[in-house]
Amino acid sequence: MEWGNPAGRGEPVSAAAPFGTGSISLRIYPHDRLDAAGVVAEATGQAVLAAGHGFDGVMTSEHHGGFAGYLPNPLQMAGWMLDRMPAGWAAAAPVLLPLRPVALLAEEVAWLAALHPGRVGIGVAVGGLELDFRVMGLDFAARAAAFAPALPRLAALLRGAELGELSGDRALFGCAARPVPVVSAAMSPGAVRRAAHAGVGILFDGGSEAARLRELTDRYLDAGGAGPRVLIRRVWLGDPPREAFERQSKVYRGYSPATALRHWRGTGFVCHTDAAALADELASLRAKVGATCLNLRIHVPGVSAEAAREQIAALGHEVLPRLRATTTDTDTTATATATDPTRDTETDADAGAARGAGVDPAGAADAPPMREVAPGNESTTQGAQQ
Repeated sequence: MEWGNPAGRGEPVSAAAPFGTGSISLRIYPHDRLDAAGVVAEATGQAVLAAGHGFDGVMTSEHHGGFAGYLPNPLQMAGWMLDRMPAGWAAAAPVLLPLRPVALLAEEVAWLAALHPGRVGIGVAVGGLELDFRVMGLDFAARAAAFAPALPRLAALLRGAELGELSGDRALFGCAARPVPVVSAAMSPGAVRRAAHAGVGILFDGGSEAARLRELTDRYLDAGGAGPRVLIRRVWLGDPPREAFERQSKVYRGYSPATALRHWRGTGFVCHTDAAALADELASLRAKVGATCLNLRIHVPGVSAEAAREQIAALGHEVLPRLRATTTDTDTTATATATDPTRDTETDADAGAARGAGVDPAGAADAPPMREVAPGNESTTQGAQQ
């Protein structure tokens, strides 16, 4: 079975699409030696650098309260990156879904996708750091109960379905023609089954051993999952900053559940001084896991911005071409969209034709009319806006 489509399921999704089959993306994190403005400038600059060195897309992720190496606003950062990137996609993946109303997140994602059609993805997670919930005044223990119904609703909204009172939102309405891909962080059999039933893809962590992830992949496929299977791997080409890796590994081990820790090995970093060896190991891991795409990470606190930029360039020049050479034509055109495995995927030409037929994000002829506030409901609407 080929790594890109081990069960022969789904419709083609190009590597140029968010979480597309065969895609290789980069995780970008803020640097701890910069102020806020410097973080934004460096992170968006690295996104531009990654796009220019062969990465198909970039991802950002979420923690709050100044948790080292993370952002409180990954979706906003993804938008800033897209504004600067000449090509490629961006995904906030994962955002912590229980921290925000699902309809609000769907609206924000859909409107970003309206500005950058075909270039936006979203990943979500339950959350595992109590600080994130404490600073928001939310119950950490209630997060799983909030996540379970929110995931399928988010997926439905971002394929333009089951809009209900959101049917007047033009960006969500446009998702029926161009769905936004969704993946869910999933590190247990129950989590992968939930993702499969919601019609979304899965996002694996960066430290678990391949055998465990293969087991979860099989459970996902057995449950009918047909979306992307994203494998995160922490990598370094050359002599690695081992002390920084060890420190970050201890941080993760400090708050990760014991069920996850059982499947971790070392720091989780794949390090080689030889580009061919690094590419070979990543290709082997991808095949063993049954992943459809790779998401590479080089950032941890202690790694300088200069070192990160050097790694982006080195990986782009020396490792990515070798990784792509390990795929086949079938590999790069297999698997379903993350949001609706039964939906035909549009080619770029089809999408252009659809826009010409009246579903252009700039203002479609068949878009829903703007909704008016019914008499007597003005105060209710104003209160909601406040």
